[in-house]
Amino acid sequence: MKTELELKELVRQKYSELALQEKSLDDNGCCGTTACCGDVYNVMADDYTQLEGYNPDADLNLGCGLPTQFAKIKPGDTVIDLGSGAGNDVFIARHETGESGKVIGIDFTETMIAKARQNAEKLGFNNVEFRYGDIEEMPVGANIANVIVSNCVLNLVPNKANVFKEIMRVLKPGGHFSISDIVLVGDLPKDLQEAAEMYAGCVSGAIQKEEYLGLIRQTGFESIELQKEKAIIVPDDILLQYISEADLKTFKESEIGIYSITVFARKPECCEPGNGCC
Repeated sequence: MKTELELKELVRQKYSELALQEKSLDDNGCCGTTACCGDVYNVMADDYTQLEGYNPDADLNLGCGLPTQFAKIKPGDTVIDLGSGAGNDVFIARHETGESGKVIGIDFTETMIAKARQNAEKLGFNNVEFRYGDIEEMPVGANIANVIVSNCVLNLVPNKANVFKEIMRVLKPGGHFSISDIVLVGDLPKDLQEAAEMYAGCVSGAIQKEEYLGLIRQTGFESIELQKEKAIIVPDDILLQYISEADLKTFKESEIGIYSITVFARKPECCEPGNGCC
């Protein structure tokens, strides 16, 4: 398996390519959520088109849920979107916060940041901003966000524990997050675990569901709630790029599951002494 730095660079390169991809490729019915082009990136996507604030230029079909739909955002809130891409969840969150709120998107892919800023400029929004940075070391101060959202991003980060610690730091006391992500039940076949495309496509970087929820508990969050869960079916033509037909048959007959979950949790109103939140 690659090192953490190598995995991050792999993700950066893949998502830079996706940011530069023409939107028409997703609109022609080939690559969208059906993934008939053989790409794993779009298999997970949920339909955003009915949500208020949706902007098609910002939707690259790279998510795996609708975290902003579940995030309980109120007018005037400060919201941070982790791995903000072209701005899809930022613009929907902005609709919920209204003019009195603020939404910050963080992404470590420069081409995504540039694309999101272009989209915000076209929309004329002056209370959204996009910051270049690593979500393991967020370029924001402590205790500033009412709400944090993220869509199919933490599975791309090798050290997920660091991200949850940063979420705890950045949320205000009593603030909360709603995060959509990919998790596993059971172990993937070895060839899938080691496939670079499967990592960048949000599959092989995913961890066990109970481990994921355990990290949230261990970080000190409370009121943990599984808001949505759905099984993800990766098409056979994609899986056969990495495993044999015999292994595919074994995989499909096993109890291994790939799931999209949306999970909610709250930062305590008053935390342990010394962590700066009280």
